[in-house]
Amino acid sequence: VQLQASGGGLVQAGGSLRLSCAASGRTLSRLDMAWFRQAPGKEREFVAASRRNSGYTYYSDPVKGRFVISRNNAKSTVDLQMNSLKPEDTAVYYCAAASSIITSTIRSSDQYHYWGQGTLVTVSS
Repeated sequence: VQLQASGGGLVQAGGSLRLSCAASGRTLSRLDMAWFRQAPGKEREFVAASRRNSGYTYYSDPVKGRFVISRNNAKSTVDLQMNSLKPEDTAVYYCAAASSIITSTIRSSDQYHYWGQGTLVTVSS
């Protein structure tokens, strides 16, 4: 599975950005997909996930209500719509994929086997 993330950039606080992750090498409908982020000097953290079968979505508390993860299986893309951005959202954002994952571990980065290269999001105050 190859993942290609795009859409990062510089935005002012309160603005919006839409990240996109293009997947190839396996049918997207068979993959659990997620977004993680890593801010300078911090560990990588979970942002959002989309289950392959149910379509259920999961969010971390800091982004709940502001970010929306969506998938388009026909286009093999997973997007992350980010609204009301804050300076603390500044990070490199990574998309990740897993063939099979247990719901209780969906927020754990070590459960994902495939990773994109990351795209930088900078939110200015």
